[in-house]
Amino acid sequence: MKRTGLIAQKLGMSRVFRDDATHVPVSVLRVDSCQVTQQRTEDRDGYTAVQLGIGTAKTKNVTQPMRGHFAKANVEPKRKVVEFRCDAEALLELGAELSVEHFVAGQKVDVTGVSIGKGFAGSMKRHNFGGLRATHGVSISHRSHGSTGNRQDPGRVFKGKKMAGHMGAKQVTVQNLEVVMTDVERGLILIRGGVPGAKNGYVLIKDAVKRKRPDAAPLPAAIKATAASVTAPASDAGDGGSKE
Repeated sequence: MKRTGLIAQKLGMSRVFRDDATHVPVSVLRVDSCQVTQQRTEDRDGYTAVQLGIGTAKTKNVTQPMRGHFAKANVEPKRKVVEFRCDAEALLELGAELSVEHFVAGQKVDVTGVSIGKGFAGSMKRHNFGGLRATHGVSISHRSHGSTGNRQDPGRVFKGKKMAGHMGAKQVTVQNLEVVMTDVERGLILIRGGVPGAKNGYVLIKDAVKRKRPDAAPLPAAIKATAASVTAPASDAGDGGSKE
């Protein structure tokens, strides 16, 4: 069964110590009020997916159509909205809030985010070129990329040639990252290694497509229990009664 992923906010990096005193560098991701805002069905939309929203946005910063969209799902306006393709059996109810227990420790995940923009960069930084020689006629062009074309035939530069240009600020997916642990109370997911994006940016976490999902992973998703679903403890029969 293909299930939905999660939207998380990147807080930064830290480390976790093991029992043998070695440490594991981890990226700290926070899942804050990640709720279902819409369902996509095969009959109506031609495909099945779950639309999730995360964070809380001010009403004045949300357009009127989106206000009605969130009101229909009975959720507060969200800062980030993303769709996740899934199977029909993995569709979730509107307004359901997902928990970080959606992923388990040791599971492999794919993380997608927008890489940090570097602006205009040269070929050595952008494509890891070696540069030109430091002597023997090379003058003021040691970090250049060198020749880019051929002779009179074809007489042009091929499209896609690796040259200097804008670097970063692109969607990047890092595959097969390991979930070290989850903190349900604070809504944190610790993933080994670095994930794309700057601090406070949003990333998408999904089950790894090249690894088997653990049997312990909840199906179709890990839903937070609402206050209405939690049964209140029964009061003592003697409370409020007359004392003998």
